[in-house]
Amino acid sequence: MPSTLPLGDPVPADGSFPTAVQQTLPSRAEVPFGLYVHIPFCSVRCGYCDFNTYTAEDLGPGASQLSYPDTLISELVFARGVLDSMEAPERALSTVFFGGGTPTLLPPEELARILTRARELFGFMPEAEITTEANPDTITEETAHILAQAGFTRLSLGMQSAVPQVLKTLDRTHDPANVERAVKAARAAGLQVSLDLISGTPGESLEDWRSSLEHAVALRPDHISAYSLIIEEGTAMAAKIRRGVLADIDPDDQADKYLLTEEVLGAAGFDWYEVSNFSTSRATRSAHNLNYWVDSDWWGAGPGSHSHMAGLRWWNVKHPAAYAQRLSSGTTPGHGREELQDEDKVLEHLMLRLRLADGLDIAEYNTLPELARTQGEPITPATMDSLVQDGLISAQAAAPTADHREGRAVLSLRGRLLADAVTRRLAP
Repeated sequence: MPSTLPLGDPVPADGSFPTAVQQTLPSRAEVPFGLYVHIPFCSVRCGYCDFNTYTAEDLGPGASQLSYPDTLISELVFARGVLDSMEAPERALSTVFFGGGTPTLLPPEELARILTRARELFGFMPEAEITTEANPDTITEETAHILAQAGFTRLSLGMQSAVPQVLKTLDRTHDPANVERAVKAARAAGLQVSLDLISGTPGESLEDWRSSLEHAVALRPDHISAYSLIIEEGTAMAAKIRRGVLADIDPDDQADKYLLTEEVLGAAGFDWYEVSNFSTSRATRSAHNLNYWVDSDWWGAGPGSHSHMAGLRWWNVKHPAAYAQRLSSGTTPGHGREELQDEDKVLEHLMLRLRLADGLDIAEYNTLPELARTQGEPITPATMDSLVQDGLISAQAAAPTADHREGRAVLSLRGRLLADAVTRRLAP
């Protein structure tokens, strides 16, 4: 969760939605519904991290790791009450994602208890995907077994790099050898495994990045997320770059590393399904993240968490102490909210679906009611032709028949490097 929050409109103390949003809820009864659970604790704050996380020294009075599970569960109870009070349609959870921070800094029994309460309150869809992020140093065979027994199906490990010097620059504390041990523990417990990698760290060579990719592939995970490092203002790494202690990131270097990512992961049987995400099959894609990219609904529990229901977004107060105080008084932890305007819905539909390997359905986009209401221009065959000619989208996907209106805008490899530029050319 980002460390800064927008202002937005105030959230009513009872957490109820605006009338227009409440009226929309029945029409979304079949839309996937996910739960994001934020565990904001870290043993050390990484220099590049802009997420809403806290070390023990940061917490101050009114918050602790010991009391946090009960506080979090109280938000789940609050959420259930909000939905029931509005007579929202019953929807079992299709995905649950524990993120952070480092969720596995909490005892696995506590993560299991939170998950069990979520199941009791909302129910789970058959074959629901249940993920927790983890630092490799926190996973043992016993931990993985407890998580699997509780219903977790997937472990997302923050590997980041296999090169000790790169890990040091990122302020990561784990031993690269522990990644292999954590993967083996997860496999023994029957969990799917995803590995997170970060390219473009100052001082990382192309061969360093190749080494990290090859180490990740050798562990035979089901899924790999390969993100380019972004320098966020206010982080320790941004300060080091500003002082000249570290070199700034180089966009050309990051592009070269993305091309290498495609080469190495493609040769190992991983297909891209989102610009930064690769999986061994459709079944091993991150269903929870796909919910974000295709405008599904989710409730975000925890300090600083963001939620989305039927075009309404809201976000919680940031600090765990303020979060706990709100819930103990029986009021929403929501800090602010906004209803998406038609222009926002059109742009997000375009931008997010373009990042997916399934691409943007041109006919669907051109008939969006929000596009019509904004008097936006539909995507024309001429525009599609120009993008194909520039090598930015797939020719076959764009025009599988003679009619461009039956096609999709699917980014080529070059197009993935220039995804923002493609979005700008297609935006109304």
